[in-house]
Amino acid sequence: MTRLALNTATAKRATLAEAVEAAARAGLPAVGPWRDRVAEVGTEAAARIIRDAGLQVSSLCRGGFLTAADDAGREAALADNRAAIVEAATLGASELVLVVGGLPANPEPGAAALPDGDKDIAAARQRVVDRVGELVPFAAEHGVRLVLEPLHPMFAADRAVLSTLGQCLDVAAPFDSSEVGVLVDTYHVWWDPQLEQQIARAGREGRLALYQVCDWLLPLAADPLLSRGFMGDGYVDFPTITRWVAEAGYTGAVEVEIFNADVWAMPTDEIVATMTERYDRLVAPYL
Repeated sequence: MTRLALNTATAKRATLAEAVEAAARAGLPAVGPWRDRVAEVGTEAAARIIRDAGLQVSSLCRGGFLTAADDAGREAALADNRAAIVEAATLGASELVLVVGGLPANPEPGAAALPDGDKDIAAARQRVVDRVGELVPFAAEHGVRLVLEPLHPMFAADRAVLSTLGQCLDVAAPFDSSEVGVLVDTYHVWWDPQLEQQIARAGREGRLALYQVCDWLLPLAADPLLSRGFMGDGYVDFPTITRWVAEAGYTGAVEVEIFNADVWAMPTDEIVATMTERYDRLVAPYL
């Protein structure tokens, strides 16, 4: 368990302190907080809670949503991401995960398209490139790397116009690997026929910043975002993908990030115990 980290989204009903305490009791070395948990107590207090438990911060989730087509949306996105960068630096997180955003025609995740809304996905992707470029100097000043996360194509309209690891690497290419990286989240990329090659590319380019694991469940939930599960409960081939990640030279944290109402209903210690058992059996032997 020297590399296993609890992403706080997996224990959604736990406070930051409760999640940190459960991770520490189980002997985990790190947690990956979401900004909502940090905001509940304040960044300085959150940093102290994690530090006092003897844990590291594997990443901060999330920044992003960079695709607004109007000036007000652009400025709001840049301001929020600068705030997230400062939070990451304060927490001691060197990696800020970016969910880059969907189409401007989408008013909020999961909502119907706006009448006559902007559906130009190529333009939205270009705005991601431009706004990452605007954020890189500020992030570098704070010692934080921006980490692009590809999301499954079913989320392209409302959450992320970048769907593959290759697309994320192309966006990252103009920047130094210390400034912009990528992550592999098994839920989002397990299906990609180019996954092995793109993981290897990420390793060669020094951009593989984070490995997140959870499973793909069927049938899909009414909200597909909540169709993640514990490793071994679905369709993801964890030994194979983990080998690819290891062969690419990745030696960092392995976060478990699960969005699932049934998992959230479990006691936090049971969540951590279950994910630890699955990690020990399906992931750790292949790292």
